[in-house]
Amino acid sequence: MVLFALDNLSASKKFIVANDSAAPPPGLVNPVVAIGNFDGIHRGHRVVIEHANVLARKLNAPCAVVTFEPHPADFFRGPNTIFRLTPADTKAKALERLGIDGMIAVTFDKPLASLSAEAFVAQVLVGRLGIRAAVAGYDFHFGAGRSGSPEFLKDAGRRYGFVVEIVDRVPVGGGVTNEAASSTAARAALEAGDAALATKLLGHPFALVGKVIPGQQRGRTMGFPTANLLADASCRLRHGVYAVRVVARTKTWNGVASYGRRPTFDNGRVLLEAFLFDYSGDLYGETIEVLFIEWIRDESKFDSTGALVAQMKEDERRAREIFRAPPAG
Repeated sequence: MVLFALDNLSASKKFIVANDSAAPPPGLVNPVVAIGNFDGIHRGHRVVIEHANVLARKLNAPCAVVTFEPHPADFFRGPNTIFRLTPADTKAKALERLGIDGMIAVTFDKPLASLSAEAFVAQVLVGRLGIRAAVAGYDFHFGAGRSGSPEFLKDAGRRYGFVVEIVDRVPVGGGVTNEAASSTAARAALEAGDAALATKLLGHPFALVGKVIPGQQRGRTMGFPTANLLADASCRLRHGVYAVRVVARTKTWNGVASYGRRPTFDNGRVLLEAFLFDYSGDLYGETIEVLFIEWIRDESKFDSTGALVAQMKEDERRAREIFRAPPAG
C-alpha cells in the first residue's frame, strides 16, 4: 500500500490518498465510499460524492472515493485509449476540494478484472476496505463482464451488512441538453475546442494541472512570458488558443494560453504555454492549475515573428474582453 496526505484547502484535516490498500488506511477505517471512475468529476459525480458525504456524517464515519487506476478502458485497450479529464493526481486535488476525507485508488489489473461482482464485494469492499456504506450512480456496473449492477450492489449490502444508496440520473442542467451529465460528452466538446460547452457539461472548467517547466523563452523575448507545462499523454484537447484562468500559489490570474506544437517555430512536442495577465516573476517548479474558459482560435503557422506577435496581442485583447463580459445566463 502507498499512502500519503495532502493539506486540505478548506480545513485543517489531511486529505488521505491510498493506493492498493490491503486494509482500511489510517483515517479511513470503516468508511462510507462513493464508487466509480469519476473521470472529470462532473455534476453527476459530485452528486454521488455529496450523497456519500452526507451519509458519512449521519453515520459518524469517514468519507472516501474508491476509484480505479489505470482507467479500465486503458487496461483493456492499451495506454491512453481514453482522454483522461482528471488523471490520478488531478483527481485527488479536485476531490480534496469537495470536503471528503480521502481517495482510495484500486489498481485495475488482470486479477481485479477477473473478479466476479460477488468476489469484488467480498474481497475488496468488505475484506480489504471494511466499508460501512457504499454510494454509486444509477449506471454503475462492476465485476467481470460488468455483471454487477446497482441492484446487485443493494442485494450484496443486505447480505454483507453495509448500507447502499444509488443516485438517480443527474441531467446536465443549464439549458444545454436533457442528457445525463457525461464525461464522454465533455471529452467530445474539448476535442472540438469548445471549452465553454465543456464547462456547462462538467459543471466546472476543464483544467490541466502540472509543474511549470523551463521553455525556450521565446515568449519572453516577444513580450509574452509564459508558464509552460506538459499535459497528460492522454490529453486530446484541440490545439489552439484559449482564454484561461491560472491558479498558482493560492492566487488566480486571468490569462491566455496556447496548447499545441508551435508550428511557427519547431512543430515540437505538445506543450501548454500560459501567459498570465498582470503577473511578474517566474513560476518554475511550481505546480499550477490552468482552467480553460473559452476558445479563441486555432493554432496557426505565421510567416514571421512580427506577425505572430501582432496576433498574440489580438489574442490578449480578445481574452481580456471575454473576462470583462458578464457571465452567460
